[in-house]
Amino acid sequence: MQICSCIVNRSFEGVVNGLTQKTKTLQARIVSGSVVLLAGSGLTTAINLVYNIMVARFLGPKGFGQATVVYTILTLISAVTLSFQIISAKMVAQQSSPEGKAAVYRGFHRAAWASGILVAIILLSFQRAIADYLNLPGSVLVALLAIGAAFYVPLGSRRGYIQGTYGFRRLAINLVVEGVFRLGGSVLLILLGLGVEGVIAANAAAVMVAYLTAAPKLAARVPNPLRFSYALREASQAMVFFSGQVLINNCDIVLVKHFFLAREAGLYAAVAMVGRVIFAFSSAVVNSMFPLVAGTRDEERKDLRVIATALSLVLGTGSVLALGLGIAPAGTWTRFFGSGFEIIGKYNLSYLLALYAITTIIFSLSVVIITFEMSYKIANTSWVQLAFSGLVIVAICRFHSSLREVILVQLVLMTVLLICVALPFLIGALTNPRELLLSENRRPARLIRRVSEDEVIAEFLKSDFHSPEFREYHESLREVVSAPNLDNAGENAKRRALLFIRHLALWKEIPTGTEWYEVEIDEADLGQIRAFPRAQWRKLARGNFSITGIAEAMRTRQHRVDAPFLAKVAAIGDQLVHEEPGFGAVILIGVSECDPLTVLDGNHRLVAAMLASPGSLKKLRFLCGLSPRMTECCWYNTNPLTLFRYGRNMLARVVRNPEAELARLLQNPG
Repeated sequence: MQICSCIVNRSFEGVVNGLTQKTKTLQARIVSGSVVLLAGSGLTTAINLVYNIMVARFLGPKGFGQATVVYTILTLISAVTLSFQIISAKMVAQQSSPEGKAAVYRGFHRAAWASGILVAIILLSFQRAIADYLNLPGSVLVALLAIGAAFYVPLGSRRGYIQGTYGFRRLAINLVVEGVFRLGGSVLLILLGLGVEGVIAANAAAVMVAYLTAAPKLAARVPNPLRFSYALREASQAMVFFSGQVLINNCDIVLVKHFFLAREAGLYAAVAMVGRVIFAFSSAVVNSMFPLVAGTRDEERKDLRVIATALSLVLGTGSVLALGLGIAPAGTWTRFFGSGFEIIGKYNLSYLLALYAITTIIFSLSVVIITFEMSYKIANTSWVQLAFSGLVIVAICRFHSSLREVILVQLVLMTVLLICVALPFLIGALTNPRELLLSENRRPARLIRRVSEDEVIAEFLKSDFHSPEFREYHESLREVVSAPNLDNAGENAKRRALLFIRHLALWKEIPTGTEWYEVEIDEADLGQIRAFPRAQWRKLARGNFSITGIAEAMRTRQHRVDAPFLAKVAAIGDQLVHEEPGFGAVILIGVSECDPLTVLDGNHRLVAAMLASPGSLKKLRFLCGLSPRMTECCWYNTNPLTLFRYGRNMLARVVRNPEAELARLLQNPG
């Protein structure tokens, strides 16, 4: 059911784009698109709900649990199917010619068939072990599933091609055909006395029919225009995301079938089925948001009201459904599913349904945040979700004394997942330098020349040598710091060891392979440069860490910073006005010269220059380190992951002894 609703939602994306006007805000387009998708999702969910109710009434809790757990395995395989679909759709849509679209599709279709056959072989090889683990009456159910799986994976690539060529009506018809064959075939084969085997056979046949009816008409063959590395990167992100999502949504059914008796497993399957209805509705919002955000300019996307709109829709829709499940009389469900689904006691079926619904809502909120980030970049939170899917499996294996405990375990873990996903996003949205708007046709810095890392370290030490940590070296190494000879390897080694006495952990954050440049900065470019959000700078910035914003706060005295801090900035400003101070260079870091930059060293000097006379900025020298991996550095992009990396590097101070290394260099100049 989850797979059908998820894919049907995507078929309405073209309708959303056609109905919404460009003059609407992104929030309004998400709302209007979600309304359309919610209507389509409701229709699809209703069809699948009829299928589940019919199978439950005919087979009872035991048979329904067996049929559901086998179909759940197919749902787990959907991580591969959906990955092929979403990547095929994206890559096909990016091609400008029918020949290019066909070439991209052929490549993905071949890969999908290879994956489908591999999945089928694995299922057939382990059919007996799978049947025993899930307490199934025979391995023939797994064999039937393997046949369906072989066609199910390449079906994803075919649907992706239809979606990528905007054939939304044809895609919707294909989904309806699959649903009709699943429902009609299952009922027919049950009435013929085939029971659970008939249901699984009908599901496999429905997938095969859907694959055959989705065959596209392709243009003439041309070489595949797609770069393998680009496709692999996007495919890896999709695979990680859908693997984590599918495991979280379905592993509980498989584990409950293993740990509980057949009747309890059937009851849990009914509870989980209703929870998946909620997830289907939330998927409507996600699938409306994803294409709209992906095609939106940065300045519109960065508005937090955009994601707040999507989160509100998911929370509101899910809460209404959860409330309805909680207040519904227990007898309602026995009328739907049959008398065998009655639970006596405090924790009846209505209670379990409401608890599972709350868990699904919390997980859906996490999915909104993850897919929002995936729409415009490679999202590391996909890996966080995958890690939590493993934790869910381990936790259920450890805690499964009752169906209620199984759901509570998931509720706790999904709450923690939401926190782990939401916090980095919020911190990144408030502090990520890439969110600064770049003026059209302007760059924060203009490259003058390449410089060595040794020169950068020498400039860093010039401005930092007065620190108490270097007091014992003021006499012996003053000349090495104040008049550096960059051609002397021994001096360079001493300066590096000296810097590491105070800044080893800081320097370890700079990505390996960073290229250093001397750069030119004009006053008009200072809006693209930000201070690292720490200490007194937080009090000055009030959320806006651009250097221009901080300087303005100091000019208007809209701050609450300490007097010594202000005195230090004022003293630096006086030096810049009345003399040639000979300061060390201001050191910046960034992804590229086209992206916003962060001050690694020299915040006080830069702000003081802005507050002093107009010509003071020209007295400063700027060095800049650029690396595509700079977003991994906590000084440039502050979030829990980069801070964890920084904490790990702090431990290097325990293992490495810079003082001893410097002493060795001083004793042995050669």
